[in-house]
Amino acid sequence: MARGPRDGRMPLREHLVELRRRLVLAAVGVAAGAVVGWFIYQPIFEVLQEPLLDVAAERGTTVALNFAGAMTALDMQLKMSVFLGVLVSSPWWLYQLWAYITPGLTRRERLYSVGFVAAAVPLFLAGAAVAWWVLPRAVVLLVEFVPQGALNIQDAQGYLGFVMRIVLAFGIAFLLPVVMVALNLVGLVRARTYLRAWRWAVVAAFTFSAMMTPTADVLTMFALAMPICGLYAIAVGVGFLHDRRADRRAARLLAENEIPA
Repeated sequence: MARGPRDGRMPLREHLVELRRRLVLAAVGVAAGAVVGWFIYQPIFEVLQEPLLDVAAERGTTVALNFAGAMTALDMQLKMSVFLGVLVSSPWWLYQLWAYITPGLTRRERLYSVGFVAAAVPLFLAGAAVAWWVLPRAVVLLVEFVPQGALNIQDAQGYLGFVMRIVLAFGIAFLLPVVMVALNLVGLVRARTYLRAWRWAVVAAFTFSAMMTPTADVLTMFALAMPICGLYAIAVGVGFLHDRRADRRAARLLAENEIPA
């Protein structure tokens, strides 16, 4: 007999049906956000090209975005609308992701994790904000080798694609603790495993920051890497608290179900 989510076990078919349902709901949310993104595209575009214009004014050069081809502007607006839809609908699709994971958890585990899960949206948006802080420095790097008085015509697809990648990369990176806690709560990874891998996590955080930081100064790299390391440490701490509770519960159940010889 198939067991429902109350005892944490579901047949594979039910898992797949539930996954499809959550993916459809998430896609609907992103589509609705993309509609909003379509209407706010123009002011967002003006904000995105502002770093280019500022650098051009400071250096006395001409820096502009070029839309090559008749369909390029429309294609770019569609892509940016979907990108903005992902940002705008992040509370919705993050909820769908967590709702798919949590049916097998007990009431205590849901209550225990709700505060941390609620941080997923601000964490994602915080990562996007950090990326926006890095963006002007990236623009400076892109145009600093242009000779004085020369023209620098940036490909709009390439420039805006770069902006979208760096914003999404930082947003997803800041979601690391939520993913770690989710894997811990469903019993796939114990906190001790995370703790043993802390050296690799620090190396990965600094490597990611070095790759995504356009400037050569160490302070900027540290400013990006340290929050990621701190979030990793918080997730490990939450995992240890959950593992301790889970071990106590398992020991109590084992003692209650033990059959005397």
